[in-house]
Amino acid sequence: MPLSGSHMFGSIDETRVTFVEKGVSGDRRDFLKKLLEYNGFEVIIQEDKKKAEEEPQLYTVAVTDMVFNPTIWVFERKLKTLDGHKVTQDYWNQKTQSTNPHYWNNGDKKKL
Repeated sequence: MPLSGSHMFGSIDETRVTFVEKGVSGDRRDFLKKLLEYNGFEVIIQEDKKKAEEEPQLYTVAVTDMVFNPTIWVFERKLKTLDGHKVTQDYWNQKTQSTNPHYWNNGDKKKL
């Protein structure tokens, strides 16, 4: 689930939560849990129901902070990586380990 402007909230069991991502793999779940806990959030994980037994197990990742919005926190650069750098959109989406502050890549820039 990519970053979106929507603030998704609801409940897991009896706890009110802000949903971070739904339908994620175990690897993505672990990445988000570690990152969010490092940044001081209480993370709640819920196993999604499988439609068929042979399907892979997916998870919903949520935090108990009702005002947390992943999009805002990433683009305002409020989240930190485990080594202290600021989280970028590509880092959040696990496209790169780089924390270069640019949100886009224009390719090689040629000198005029």
